[in-house]
Amino acid sequence: MPVTYVPIATQTLGSAVANVDFNSIPATYTDLILIISTTSTGDLTLQINSDTGTNYSQTFIYAYSVLGSTIQSNITSHWLNYGANSGGYLGIMQFLNYSNTTTFKSHLLRTAMGGTATDVISGLWRSTAAINALKCITAGTFAIGSTFTLYGIKAA
Repeated sequence: MPVTYVPIATQTLGSAVANVDFNSIPATYTDLILIISTTSTGDLTLQINSDTGTNYSQTFIYAYSVLGSTIQSNITSHWLNYGANSGGYLGIMQFLNYSNTTTFKSHLLRTAMGGTATDVISGLWRSTAAINALKCITAGTFAIGSTFTLYGIKAA
């Protein structure tokens, strides 16, 4: 079986920070996978290519003390969680066809938050630019020991 997940970069935090950046992402893969593991308890968001315009939209399906869904459009970043994430956060986000310069970029995110909540989020970045930078942002700080790993997926 061919190796399809190729590690691009991993960051394990030695100090608490508000942002984690991945820059100069190569355009040599078909998809990207971002895995985030943190005990940060604040809202988590993600910006692509430093875009702070209202070019993001997404649909949440969430389960914690209630079940529900919500749609957000014309927002300035992708939300990576819906509601509190006490006890930790694990997110696995896939960016489809991220280097194509003729289509908008979509993603699928699955999360688990401290065994008390889970989300599935489908999102769209309304830009035809190739994704070459990702910025993970928290309302507070990402805790020491948080890990962020970016993988490229090779065509099989």
